[in-house]
Parts: sequence; C-alpha cells; structure tokens
Amino acid sequence: MNKKISNEILNKLELVIKNPKPELNFKNNFELLIAVILSAQTKDQRVNEVTAVLFNKYPDPISLANASLEDVIEIIKNLGLANHKAKSIIESSKIIHYQYKDEVPASLFELQKLPGVGRKTANVVLALGFNIPALPVDTHLHKMAIRLGYVGKNSTPLEAEEALKKYIDKNYWIKAHHLFLLYGRYFCLKINPKCDGCNLKLYCKYVKK
Repeated sequence: MNKKISNEILNKLELVIKNPKPELNFKNNFELLIAVILSAQTKDQRVNEVTAVLFNKYPDPISLANASLEDVIEIIKNLGLANHKAKSIIESSKIIHYQYKDEVPASLFELQKLPGVGRKTANVVLALGFNIPALPVDTHLHKMAIRLGYVGKNSTPLEAEEALKKYIDKNYWIKAHHLFLLYGRYFCLKINPKCDGCNLKLYCKYVKK
C-alpha cells in the first residue's frame, strides 16, 4: 500500500457511494452517543426504530439517567445485548449529567471512560458530533482494510486504523470512514461479496473475488 493507491481506491469509492453520510438518526451529540452505543452488533435501521421511541421518552441525559432499567430494557429489547446496553446508556447518562453538566466530552480519553464506549464508538462521536478528524474502524472498515491490502489478515482493528490514517490525508478521514463503511455494508459483504462489477478488483486481495 502507498498513498497513490489509497487515493485511487478512495476516488473509485466516491464513484459508487454518491452521498456518504451516517445512517443513524440523531439530533445532538447526546443522541449520537446513545445511538452508537446501541448500534453494536445491530443494524442501524433497527437502532433508529428503537431510538425514535427512546428519545421521545428520554430526550436528555438527566431523564435517561433517572429512567428505570426495566423500562429501558423494554424499549430496546429488540436489539442485541439489550440488558447490557440498557445499563451502559443509563450509567453513561448519569456521568454526562453529573460530571460533564449535560455536555458530551470531546476527548477520546474521556469518552472511553463512559460505560459501553470503546475506541470505535468514541471516534464516531468525535468525527460526527464534533467534526474532529477521526477514523472509526468497525467490522466493515477492518474487513475492507484487509481485503484492500492496508493491513494483513491477522491485523487488529487498531492496526487497521493506524494504517488507514497513514495512507489517507487527515482532512479526509471522516469522509473515508463513511465511504469504506457504506461500501463494506452494501457491496463488499463478509459473505458473498458483490465482486461482479466491483471497481476495486485491481486492489483486492480477497481470494474468492
């Protein structure tokens, strides 16, 4: 991999992904944080259905902080890991209200101290909520980083993030995140990827392409 090839890949991705933007619905950074926590191992469409109800009843940190665990579980029960996620969003809401005065922190370190928030979730909040250059690596980005030769097949998500950042200009990180994510979600599938007609074949290391 080098910057020239990486730029060629991004240019080809832009030909396919015409409107790269997040598919989660949110109105502010608090809603964004909660939605991303809930999105772990869950499709964005299902999260949007749940958050429409959740945010109508609990629109801010203090209301969600004071919510009963049983009620939140009932609202988000159709999501994977509902019990764990309910505890995480309630506890995170308490910290945001009491420690951060209802403001979601704009720091990777501070965000990762919140229950249910790992590096990927924190980077999403920084990128989409604060427009701070970040390159969140989820399963789609990790998969594509391997297939396109940014990293080897035994790499970690952190190694993939570091490689992508190395070969992609910082001011393009946020857009690149959306391009890779959406292409991985709809075209470069984990099982039965849509290799016919894919304009990235020249760069792809996927053995079954």
